[in-house]
Amino acid sequence: MTQLIIFTDLDGTLLNGETYDYAATVPIIQQLKSLKIPVIPVTSKTRAEVTTLRQDIGLSDPFVTENGSGIFVEINHNPFDNPPGDEDGDYYVVDLGCPYVQARAGLRVIANELHHSLLGFGDMTISRLQTYTGLSAQDAQEAKARDFSEPFITPKAVTSEQLITAVETVGFNVVVGDRFSHLIGPNAGKGNAVKRLVDLYQSILPPAETIVTIGLGNSPNDLDMLEHVDHAMVLPGVNGPHPQLQNRGWQIAPAPAPQGWVDAVVALCQQFDVTLQK
Repeated sequence: MTQLIIFTDLDGTLLNGETYDYAATVPIIQQLKSLKIPVIPVTSKTRAEVTTLRQDIGLSDPFVTENGSGIFVEINHNPFDNPPGDEDGDYYVVDLGCPYVQARAGLRVIANELHHSLLGFGDMTISRLQTYTGLSAQDAQEAKARDFSEPFITPKAVTSEQLITAVETVGFNVVVGDRFSHLIGPNAGKGNAVKRLVDLYQSILPPAETIVTIGLGNSPNDLDMLEHVDHAMVLPGVNGPHPQLQNRGWQIAPAPAPQGWVDAVVALCQQFDVTLQK
């Protein structure tokens, strides 16, 4: 027998990249829930941001925050035999990253290494973060409520190679983005989080049952996740898939999110004799 697990980015993947619409995904997610197929967000968002979205969308499976820095399992919906991590509020938390204060301190050291100032979320007021991101005040506050990692404005006067070298010299990892980069701990990463969750699910399955993983993403910060799943699906934007996700042998969804997510999940599940009604 086969147990499917779906790992998915949120913005631009399950949610429309411009409007954040997700309405088309809700019926599919409810069908997957009834079939006991986990749908696990793997995102750069914070615990606060994902908690709000899960309630709106109707998700109850574990989720991964801050680019693979933390795995959260709701205590009231824990599918595993034992607590998978430390209890913190409504969740068991598997900590893959570093404490936020450590990430903040690391950013200052990296700035000194580069001889270039780096502006992190922790340096910004709510209103200033709104200016940079276009978020509402509430959304900006949730984005600043960080547990493990520090996003910062990607410096234009520093190459990606220089930034990565400085970060690794100080003992961190970085997910470099066009507008924002994310400073994360040395053991954090979306791929590592996927591997940890697969191991957790495998521990509760009969020996004869195998796990097949599906991953859906739309941007370079999803590469680490897509490289660690069995079946990777790239969600295009209005101008097509991101250039860094092309020509890797991965499937491209037929449309942007959210309809493209629905079409991709239905088609991938069909390969394993799981029929979903759109």
